[in-house]
Amino acid sequence: MRRLPFTLLAASLLLASGIVSAATAIPATAVKTAEQLRDRALHDDTGYRIVASLTTEVGARLAGSEADQRARDWAVAKFRALGYDKVYTEAVTYPKWVRRSEHAAIVAPFPQPLVVTALGYSPGTPAGGLSAQVVKFDSLDALKAADPASVKGRIVYVGYRMQRAKDGHGYGMGSAVRTAGPVIAAAKGAAGYLLRSAGTDAHERIAHTGVTGFRDPSKAIPAAALSNPDADQLERALAYGKPVTVKLDLDCGLDGEYTGANVIGEITGRKHPEQVVAIGGHLDSWDLGTGAIDDGAGVAIAMAAGKLIGDLPQRPDRTIRVIAFANEEMGLWGSRAYAEKHAGEVSQFQLGTDSDFGAGPVWRMSASVKPDARAAVAQIANVLAPLGVAYDAKRPGGGGSDLSQMHAKGMAALSLTQDGTKYFDWHHTANDTLDKVDPQELAQNVAVYAAFSYMAAQADGDFGSAPGAFAKDGTNE
Repeated sequence: MRRLPFTLLAASLLLASGIVSAATAIPATAVKTAEQLRDRALHDDTGYRIVASLTTEVGARLAGSEADQRARDWAVAKFRALGYDKVYTEAVTYPKWVRRSEHAAIVAPFPQPLVVTALGYSPGTPAGGLSAQVVKFDSLDALKAADPASVKGRIVYVGYRMQRAKDGHGYGMGSAVRTAGPVIAAAKGAAGYLLRSAGTDAHERIAHTGVTGFRDPSKAIPAAALSNPDADQLERALAYGKPVTVKLDLDCGLDGEYTGANVIGEITGRKHPEQVVAIGGHLDSWDLGTGAIDDGAGVAIAMAAGKLIGDLPQRPDRTIRVIAFANEEMGLWGSRAYAEKHAGEVSQFQLGTDSDFGAGPVWRMSASVKPDARAAVAQIANVLAPLGVAYDAKRPGGGGSDLSQMHAKGMAALSLTQDGTKYFDWHHTANDTLDKVDPQELAQNVAVYAAFSYMAAQADGDFGSAPGAFAKDGTNE
C-alpha cells in the first residue's frame, strides 16, 4: 500500500478533525461567471432605472413620515418586479422626529435673514422664537474647553470648515461637530446651537441637515446648521467685535414613536440557502431633497446587483440577501435592530457590505476576513481591478454604514469606497436629486457589487464570520 508522507498525512488529519481549515478559494468557473457579470453590468441600466423610480415615485423619505410607508411599499413591489425569490419585512421601532418650518436671522447689529436647516432630534424654539447673543468657537475642542459661564444663555456657533477629499475623511470631524457639539453646548447651559454646515459646497446658499447626538429630550436645545455662505456672513458680523444677536425660529421636534421596517429581498441559494451574502443600502432619506445619492443610489446598486445574479441560468450556491434598511439617518435604527435580531446567525453570513456614499465610482476595496480567506479576497480584487478598484490589503473592511452593525457582531466584511470628492456638496441638502447620479458611474458600482457578491456566494470555504470574530481591531489577523 502506498503511504502518505507524514507531513501530508498530519495535515489531512488536522483538516478532517477541524483543527485547521483549508484556505478559502473561488473556483475558476465562478471567476469566469463573475467576469461576465461585471461586463454585463457595465452596459445595464437597471440600477439607474431603480433610483429614478424611487426618487420620482416616492421622493424624499424622512423616517416616520407619510413617505416612509410609501417607500416600503415601493421596495416590496420593486423586489418582486425584479424577480427576487423571497421578499419580506422586519419591523423597526424608533422615535419619530418631524420638521415643520425653520427660520433664522441676525437681529443685531446688522439685521438680515440667515439660511438654516433644523437638525434631527432638535426641539423647536419657544413661541415667538429664541433670540440670544452668539458665542463663536472655531472647533469642537475649543467648545469642550470653554468655561460654561461664557456659554450659558447664549447661542453657540461652531465654525469648523469641512475640506473636500476623495474618501470623505473630513466628514469625521464635520459630523462630530453636528452630533456631539449640541450635546456639549447644552450641558454647558447654552440656549441654542448653530454650526457651519458639514458640507464642501463653499458657495451654495443651501444648508446641510443631519442628526444630533440628543437622546434625552429634556436635555436638548434648538439646533440648526447654517449654509456655508451664511456661516461666512455670521463670522464677518462677529469680526466687528460687537455683540451679535441671532433669532432662531424652529418648528420641529419629537412626536411619539413610529414602527417602520427593513425591507429584504433574497435570491435563494441552491446549495446552501441558509448561508447569505449580505448587501444593501438605506431606504430612508432626509426630507430636503429626493434622497438620490443618500441613499437611493445604494439601494439601487444592491437591488440591481442581486437582480443580475438572479438572471443567471442557475441560482448561486448561497443566498444573496439585499436589505433596504430603515432609518439610518437618525441613528442606524434599522441596522441596529437587524443586527440584534440576526446576531445568533452571524456564522451563516458569508460576507457583507452596503453602499452609502453616493453614486461615485468604487476605487478602493479592503476586507476584514480570516487569514485563510485572504487569497479569495485577492481573487475578488483581480476581477474588480479592470473597473479601477484597488485592493488595500492593509486596511480593514467595515461593512459600510448599516452592515457595520453585523460586522460588529462578527460578520466578515468588505469596504468598497466610492469617490466622494463631490458627495458632500450635496449630502443632506435640497440638492440631493437624481441629476447628481451619473448612469455610467452607477453601473460601475453595480458591476462591483454583482461580481463580488457572486464570487463570495460561490466560494469553496468561508470568510471567517463568527461571534466576536472581528471585535479586537476590525480584522481577524
